[in-house]
This record gives sequence, structure tokens and C-alpha cells, in this order.
Amino acid sequence: MMQSHVIDAWGVRLHVEEMGSGTPVVLLHGFTGSTRAMTCIAEGLSDTYRTLSIDLVGHGRSAVPDDVDAYSMTACVAQLGAVLEELDVRAAHWIGYSMGGRVALSFGVAHPEQMMSALLIGASAGVRDLEMRAARILDDEALAERIERDGVEAFVDFWTSQPLLVDERRLGARGVAEAREMRLANSTQGLAGSLRGMGAGAQPPMHDALPDLRVPVCLAVGEDDLKFSAIAAELSQKLPNPRVEFVLEAGHAAHTDNPTAFLELARRFLADAEAWNKTSHCAAKAASTTQTRTT
Repeated sequence: MMQSHVIDAWGVRLHVEEMGSGTPVVLLHGFTGSTRAMTCIAEGLSDTYRTLSIDLVGHGRSAVPDDVDAYSMTACVAQLGAVLEELDVRAAHWIGYSMGGRVALSFGVAHPEQMMSALLIGASAGVRDLEMRAARILDDEALAERIERDGVEAFVDFWTSQPLLVDERRLGARGVAEAREMRLANSTQGLAGSLRGMGAGAQPPMHDALPDLRVPVCLAVGEDDLKFSAIAAELSQKLPNPRVEFVLEAGHAAHTDNPTAFLELARRFLADAEAWNKTSHCAAKAASTTQTRTT
């Protein structure tokens, strides 16, 4: 049974869909998406976990602020922290796709104590090179202006013309139509603000902070997503507890291109992460007890 919440998060009202019970799992969609893009994961995990699918600022049924600062990665992380506090979640597993993966990683870097693990689908840690960051900011500004000039429908048709994002061979005609309908439900202002505030160039790069993120991190990549395969390989060298998993017969949106394979991957990783957290907690408790006795 799904429960819907609207939570005031640092002055921005965010829409959250909750299913199941047990250890919390936060689900974050990608750019132009919404909670609907994560439904297959939420339904597939809700028999074991408490899933919390969140419409990120400017998307789905969440608020569309006028102030671009409300879309910054720093603001987005603070908003998600307020959601967790309102729902009485101390720590959770995080699953994020593309932009949602960058958000999840940003949250983990800022609040490692609230992250039990991260399963990132086609995600990066931002753009580290200064020249490449500047170029990406210009590219995202051009996309934002395109949305404002041509409208959401024309932009969605342009955006989804990239074969790794929506591939009719994998989704079928009905799946493509449903994905398009979901994207069209977003607003011009929300999508433009998202590009300007939390685009990969606008956000602070996280590469130098990755060695401090000690929880299990799985970098999931569709087998046809060559760009993010290379990014996953690079990030895995910096993370203390990484895993790289490839989803067969999938592109960038691996969780919707091949939901059955992705759910199998997610269940396997979450079970391993649960075991790691229990072992880590027991070790920390034992060390604390030993130190107390010594002193």
C-alpha cells in the first residue's frame, strides 16, 4: 500500500511516496523524471524494505521555486535531510539514477552517518576539471534557455531522442509513451532551474571526498552505456568499499531498460550492505566497549 506525503523541507514542499516497511531505502529519479520512474524499484523492494521515493525540487509533484538557489545541490541535500527528519529516518540505503545518483552521493558526502549504502545508476561525482566544468555550465544554460524558449514538450522530444535514454526496443511503444507522459508533467521553470542549480557543472565536485565515504557503494551501469562505464571505473578507484555492476541489455537508464535484472542486482547488493552494516556496527560497539574498559 502506498502512502503519499507532502513535506515542507526548508521552505520547499517535496512530494514523497512511501511503500512497505523495514529498513528505509530512499529512491531518487533523474532529470526530467519523477517518483513514477522509480515505481518499478519501489514495488520490487517494498516486500522487504520501507521505500521512500522523492520528487526532487522542480520535478513531479514537488514545488517549483522561483529562486534558482533552491535548486542548488547544497539546498537539495538540506531538503532531503528535512524529509528524513520529518519521516523519522535516522539512516537509509540510497538508490539514485543519473542526477538522482549525484544527489545521493552528495548527501552521503555531507551526511555519511545517514547513509547505510548507495546504489548509483549511471551517476557521476560532478565535473572536476575547471575548464570542463565551465563548458558544462554553458551547455546546461543553453539547455535551460532551450526549455524556456521552446517549452517542455519540444525539449522532451529532443532530450529523449538520445537512444541510451529511451530505447523503444527495450521499453516497447507503451513504455516509451508512459515515460514521455511522465516527463511532460514537469514544468519549464522546474527543469530550467534544475539544470542551472544542480547540473553536473554547477554542483561542487565530490571526487576528493569519496575516500571518506566508507559505506558500500555500487556503481550500476547499463552494458551499452560506455560513457558511464568509464566514469564508474574511475570512481571505483577512489571509493573505499566499491562495487561495479553491469546490467545486461540496458543503456543509461538501466533500472527501466531491464527492471528484472536491475531488481536482482539491487536485492543482492542491499542484502550484502545490510550484512556489512551489522558487522560494522558490532565492530564499532566492541571497540567502544574495549576502550571504555581500558580507560
